[in-house]
Amino acid sequence: MNNTHVHRSGFVNIIGNPNVGKSTLMNALVGEKLSIVTSKAQTTRHRIMGIVNGDNYQIVYSDTPGILRPNYKLQEQMMEVVETAIGDADIILYVTDVVESIDKNKTYIEKLQQIDSPILLVINKIDLSNQEVLELMVEQWRTLLPKAEIFPISALEKFNLNNVFSRIIALLPPSPPWYDKDVFTDRNLRFFASEIIREKILTLYSKEIPYATQVVINQFKESDQMYHIEAVIYVMRDSQKGILIGAGGKMLKKVGTQARIDMESFFDRKVFLQLFVKVAADWREDKRKLKQFGYI
Repeated sequence: MNNTHVHRSGFVNIIGNPNVGKSTLMNALVGEKLSIVTSKAQTTRHRIMGIVNGDNYQIVYSDTPGILRPNYKLQEQMMEVVETAIGDADIILYVTDVVESIDKNKTYIEKLQQIDSPILLVINKIDLSNQEVLELMVEQWRTLLPKAEIFPISALEKFNLNNVFSRIIALLPPSPPWYDKDVFTDRNLRFFASEIIREKILTLYSKEIPYATQVVINQFKESDQMYHIEAVIYVMRDSQKGILIGAGGKMLKKVGTQARIDMESFFDRKVFLQLFVKVAADWREDKRKLKQFGYI
């Protein structure tokens, strides 16, 4: 780049199927743990922005929900987020991996064939593959998305991310920064508090429990070097409430302890956390509730 004095700025939207490592990739590129990372699908429900600033550039990354066929209103809203992300990107980072079949979600690949924005196709988890399989995969992707630039990477091992990063900066349009240079995300502290609790629920419970829960921060107060946080975990049925709380409140206590430890490290201060569990019958289909929870 010759024009070092030209400021470049743009939106880099990360899209792909569930579980290919989009959130791990964004966290690695931003250098902050902004997105939930677990082995379960659908861990990202919102569009989360991570902002990286340099003297003469600003990259606004967006992690989006994994592409899926919606089964209920919440998932419909999640897929609208993906649609928007395809339409408003300066650069698209399409993430696949060495495990998933290449023709999964053909409709989205067809959409990508139609757009004008540059596409960086990232093949993640190459540490789980070998050279021969990878070369074959690169060839197949070249045929499917001829205009995409292909980068084999390992987000977990941070392998080849420097090349992706350099290419992103080169492709950014000349523009003043979109956000203040000291900002690293568009989300507030309440959002991260709720995501940390949700991550613990995803890790500690199985079956439908994580997908039936919604975390709402009712109170976020600051006093004497400490945050006082009160959160309500909504579930869809009484039986789920029982499982979430556990015998003698044991499970809920575990969620609270693990979440508090993570919050203290993320916020860099002491946290006093109180958790409550309430039933909001079938909230995933309830437009009013989805609005209240910030999905609409």
